[in-house]
Amino acid sequence: MNAFLSNLVKKGESSWKNATGSSRPKPLGIGIDLGTTYSCVAVWQNGLIEIITNDLGNRTTPSWVAFNETQRLIGEAAKNQAGMNTTNTIFDAKRLIGRKFNEPTVQDDMRHWPFKVIADKGNNPVIVVTHKDEEKKFSPEEISSMILVKMKEIAEIYLGKEVTDAVVTVPAYFNDAQRQATKDAGVIAGLNIQRIINEPTAAAIAYGLDKELTGYNVATRNILVFDLGGGTFDVSLVAVQKDAFEVKAVNGDTHLGGSDFDTRLVGHFAAEFERKHKKKLDGNPRALGRLRAACERAKMNLSMNKEARIEIECLFDGTDFCSTITRSRFERLNLDLFEKCLPPVEKCLEDAKLGKTDVHDIVLVGGSTRIPKVQQLLQDYFKGKELCKSINPDEAVAYGAACHAASLAGIENFKDIALVDVTPLSLGIRIVDLSVKVVPRNTTIPTKMFEIIVTSEDNQGSIVFPVFEGERYLAKDNNFLGEFCLYNIPPGPKGSVKFDVCFEIDADSILTVSAKQTGTNNENQITITQHNGRLTKEEIDIMVKEAEMFKAHDEEFKRAVKAKIVLENYIDAVKSTVLRYRERISGRDKRKVEDAIVRINGWLVWNDLCGDSFMYEQKKNELRNVINDVLRDMRNNIGVTNSIYEID
Repeated sequence: MNAFLSNLVKKGESSWKNATGSSRPKPLGIGIDLGTTYSCVAVWQNGLIEIITNDLGNRTTPSWVAFNETQRLIGEAAKNQAGMNTTNTIFDAKRLIGRKFNEPTVQDDMRHWPFKVIADKGNNPVIVVTHKDEEKKFSPEEISSMILVKMKEIAEIYLGKEVTDAVVTVPAYFNDAQRQATKDAGVIAGLNIQRIINEPTAAAIAYGLDKELTGYNVATRNILVFDLGGGTFDVSLVAVQKDAFEVKAVNGDTHLGGSDFDTRLVGHFAAEFERKHKKKLDGNPRALGRLRAACERAKMNLSMNKEARIEIECLFDGTDFCSTITRSRFERLNLDLFEKCLPPVEKCLEDAKLGKTDVHDIVLVGGSTRIPKVQQLLQDYFKGKELCKSINPDEAVAYGAACHAASLAGIENFKDIALVDVTPLSLGIRIVDLSVKVVPRNTTIPTKMFEIIVTSEDNQGSIVFPVFEGERYLAKDNNFLGEFCLYNIPPGPKGSVKFDVCFEIDADSILTVSAKQTGTNNENQITITQHNGRLTKEEIDIMVKEAEMFKAHDEEFKRAVKAKIVLENYIDAVKSTVLRYRERISGRDKRKVEDAIVRINGWLVWNDLCGDSFMYEQKKNELRNVINDVLRDMRNNIGVTNSIYEID
């Protein structure tokens, strides 16, 4: 990275002198990596990107907030007193942000947290603490805003001036609600969040710029960013070409990281404590909090050593606790969690339509990537390919965020940086109970895509455009986002009036869907925001899995829908034929055909979308036999051909 920074110093100082006539740096926005367990802040200053140290000289700051009888503590101070003030010390707030209280992941986490979490009237999680002898309630956004305030203050002390603008990073698989909640936290912290960008993308910027400026120049490099942090896991496939960073695919788990590995260790040692001393730690937040802190230190030691030891005085009821754990034992305890990292990698490559050999660089980001077993599993998956460790996994995300903040400010070295992100789920509209995909998942954004649809009924006066996201074929199995309607449609046969439907997604992932009647000014639109019910990561995962599990069912339903349409069209054709030759068909035959049509229409009403293509085909054959009998008697007289029997 030194060569990269040296080049920036030279080029940066030159650009400032040319632009301002002075070498004095221009005030810029900062880049903040708002992490689950640790946060980091960086800024473009004096011609280079600098990671800013906190008041204790550390380059990362714990994402912890504590309340006691006199004050609120943030960062190092909060974490250092956690053992004495467990129930009022908050961590992992990022795991709550943008979620609902009754989500399974929230309920599972609550069992391991020493602090209290309840639901508000809107089913949102609220953290309860005691501060100055009073009960206080804080939303996850408020706790996150306090951490952002701390990072803002760290930057202001370093820069010697007020900071108002920031680029903040989030996990790539964060949904709109979580992203908006992060923006809200920034507003509470007094920050103007210029852009929310994905953590792996920020890391790719840091890595990609480094490679380009140090002579590692290739036309296009496919970089797989493997980001395993304290609470979230992301994998992104980023294609880097000069200053363009195009995200090809994203995947991951917003509920997997170092905290989960700590929890496994806590369970292991708590069970050992119970075996040795016949005392349970359950229900004692202070003891569990101290044990968790010791487990985190042991986990870090095991990344460098084969064995780690924990020693805690008076852990519970006056009893000291000492124990050791080997790296192999730690790996066995967490192997299933480590292995959960590989399917998202495989799915990311599949979505990007790339093979393992097409990946040029595998970049490790996040403190948990230091775990040797994680590295081994990843390297084995890529058949021994060397992993890239040239960037600091704790600082790379903040570094890239600061680069993007500099590009937004028009700094010469960064102004040409172009970021292209993707949408994680397919977007479409409902047509005759089916979901028609307009924007496939992992489509690069910003984007604008079109679809032409037609009226589905005769003399249709209005048409509704329901918007969905998801991978299922049947619209009701996907997530409904919103709808709008067009009125005053001129009368005409079904299929005669056409509409141009446009799906447009901007750089901030805001979706606008519009429709216009072809050849007229009759148009309407809807803008989909997080308030329209966008999905959580778990819901997205469920939809993707269901799409795979029920693929066979969906295909059969698709065939059934087509068979139903064929049957309805056949009924219309039979009606037209009877009407056309009404004077030559006897009254008895007319009633025979009409009775058959009424009977089949009644069956359609009671068996709408039965999902069985055979039954629709059977009803078509039933009507075919009736009309055959009628036409057979009169074919020689009126010259009707067999074409009526072959309606598709």
